[in-house]
Amino acid sequence: MINRRSIVTSAALGAVSALAIMTGGTITVHAANKELKIGFVGVTSGAAAAWGTSNVRSMQTRAAWINETGGVKIGDETYDIKIVTFDDQKDPKRAIAGMEKMAQEKIHYVVGPNVDDGAAAWRDWYEFFPWEDWRRGEPATLSATILPGLFDWAARARDSAVGESRRARIRLAFGLDGEGWEEERTLDRFEVMYEAGLVAEAARDGNAAAKPVDGAGAEMASDHRRILATAIGRLRGKLKYRPIIFELTPPTFTLLALQRLVEAIVGFELHKQNFRRSIEQGGLVTRTKASIQQTGGRPAALFRVNQSALKDRAGKGLTIPRMRRTPGENASPLGA
Repeated sequence: MINRRSIVTSAALGAVSALAIMTGGTITVHAANKELKIGFVGVTSGAAAAWGTSNVRSMQTRAAWINETGGVKIGDETYDIKIVTFDDQKDPKRAIAGMEKMAQEKIHYVVGPNVDDGAAAWRDWYEFFPWEDWRRGEPATLSATILPGLFDWAARARDSAVGESRRARIRLAFGLDGEGWEEERTLDRFEVMYEAGLVAEAARDGNAAAKPVDGAGAEMASDHRRILATAIGRLRGKLKYRPIIFELTPPTFTLLALQRLVEAIVGFELHKQNFRRSIEQGGLVTRTKASIQQTGGRPAALFRVNQSALKDRAGKGLTIPRMRRTPGENASPLGA
């Protein structure tokens, strides 16, 4: 049995009619209306097709009625509604592809996915921010495309003051010239890349000078990549002053698994012995009597969270050193 999500036929109707509601219900006849696309991503084939086709028919019926009565007025413009559909076939990967297609076509209003199978998709956040992942060394895209693109953007400034301001932002965001890489500056790095026109969203949003570069990550709809960057930066920072990492762990875990989890969040490798020492001395974990056999070597001890210590030390986070490497050592200097 298929579990419907909250988006059902009534929501599909509402997605179209809400435009009229938000504008006071103003409907005006116009000889040459502009076109407003509303997307639908959901299952419209196979055994579960009924869920999607009913949504699509409802949307199309409502759109036809709005168009026949003159369109919908938003501000000073009047629009006819066009429904654009994508069959995700209940496949999470196709659902993602459908959303990406909508973004590429600049469709900002999308209904769906309409069943749980199509919506339940996990993606690595480094697909969207590949330059943030230093766990296997410096991401190649930094020196190959991102830093050269930023240097060029700074050099093209209209005057020296603007150019110096841009160079200062690049230094701080990417830790150049001795500033040091700060993992919490995820949003700062994305914002300067967006302003420089190096990401797809800049071109999509009307920056005529934008030239998206290879390795700038997967595009997201609307300002969702900015929202994700904010979340990553806040999580990275909060690890250091709150024990929130233990809200992401299973009941028992090895210290190596805990280290790998922290590394996945901060984006770089930690010194194994130093990490273990800081965790055990911090008193936030307790060793259990159980162990687990991992690939080769001795069995690894299992630990659990020391709940009493968490209550007593609610403001205590992890000791995470700064990454010592400098990005873009082989790229053109900012002063060039």
